Amino acid sequence: MSTTQSERLRELLEPLVTSQGLDLEEIAVDSVGRKRVLRVVVDSDSGADLDQIADVSRALSAKLDETDAMGEGEYTLEVGTPGAERLLTQHRHYVRATGRLVGFQLAEGGELVARILTVDDEGVELEVPGVKGRKPTARRLAFGDIARARVQVEFSRKDKKEEEA
Repeated sequence: MSTTQSERLRELLEPLVTSQGLDLEEIAVDSVGRKRVLRVVVDSDSGADLDQIADVSRALSAKLDETDAMGEGEYTLEVGTPGAERLLTQHRHYVRATGRLVGFQLAEGGELVARILTVDDEGVELEVPGVKGRKPTARRLAFGDIARARVQVEFSRKDKKEEEA
């Protein structure tokens, strides 16, 4: 997808997504055989439920039908939320990942897996799990020290509500 088309689609669709109380996270156009697929990823601080996704999908579909933003030919519109192992690229992504286990690739080299405790404008406060029965330790990472960060899937994590009970 050309940068021009990507920018045009973002300019066209972002106000509609925002009006639904969501953030436009990603737009991608892929060719699948002879058809094209427009994938739109949305999210919010409280997540997006199926009703919100359906509403925004209908609004985007109507807007795309009345414009030539996708050009001639068939395409399929897919609207969804970020995957379980989302890449953290913006400040709001780190805020939304508070309490989650995240894998960090450090700018200086090396990797770290830790739980995000808090996020501020400069970086993140982390809890690094203890190894072999040791207690967890605290660590701070500035955003400049992070080359990449991705949420990790946890199958046995207790829900916050369970921990508070």
